[in-house]
Amino acid sequence: MCEHITDSQGQLQYIPFPTCNETGRPLELYFGVERDINCTIDFISDSFFHLLEFYVHNDAPMTCRIPTQPLSPSPAENEPDKETEGQGSLSKEYTPLIVALTGMLQLSHLHVASHLNVLVHAEPRSVAPGTIAAATAYSISSPSTPPTRIVIGDSLPLQFSVRWYPNTQLPSGWTGIGGHIYASTLVYCLLSAGAAAAICTAYFRGVELPRRLRSHGKDRMGGGMEGGRLGGYGYGVGMNGFGPGSGKRD
Repeated sequence: MCEHITDSQGQLQYIPFPTCNETGRPLELYFGVERDINCTIDFISDSFFHLLEFYVHNDAPMTCRIPTQPLSPSPAENEPDKETEGQGSLSKEYTPLIVALTGMLQLSHLHVASHLNVLVHAEPRSVAPGTIAAATAYSISSPSTPPTRIVIGDSLPLQFSVRWYPNTQLPSGWTGIGGHIYASTLVYCLLSAGAAAAICTAYFRGVELPRRLRSHGKDRMGGGMEGGRLGGYGYGVGMNGFGPGSGKRD
């Protein structure tokens, strides 16, 4: 059931979710059953269209509630005690389900992101079997799930992807976008490392090694002369030939 409907005293009240064409009943979730649900609302009335405007523009949240446990056959027993001190969205009978419905307002029509993810946490079986602990829902809008354009009198096809968690914790092991290592990623890394090694080897052999050899040869030729003598044996290198001392004279 969802709200933002008021009674004669102006108090917010819950009303049944609109009837789905596919089932002829309001939207229903089956405990622990993960599935995709199609719920087409056949006719968007003027009042419901303006409610959608509230939700899409974030003037008011689309607040629903689902039974925390199977309801009693007596409807009166399913309603929270209004006289209890400290009223709020939490109660023993119902668990709040806030639907973050997104879209865009236009002058003549409305775009609604009609694909929604529904996440429901159940209490651990060892603690409270068959009990719902928390729930939420939010619209998905992407190139693969574009928003639906509607005007008063149109139908609104809603798609719900329902997923259940068996406890109140989020699944462990998730490291965020790109956190998983796949075989293709590993192969890509190995190929990149191999290519980098091949480039470095080719550069060293073709450029760096010959340069070092040339530099080493020059150092040996120049650094081995002591006081104008080659190797200290009194033979100098002249421009006109070889000879003792300053070289041979013609």
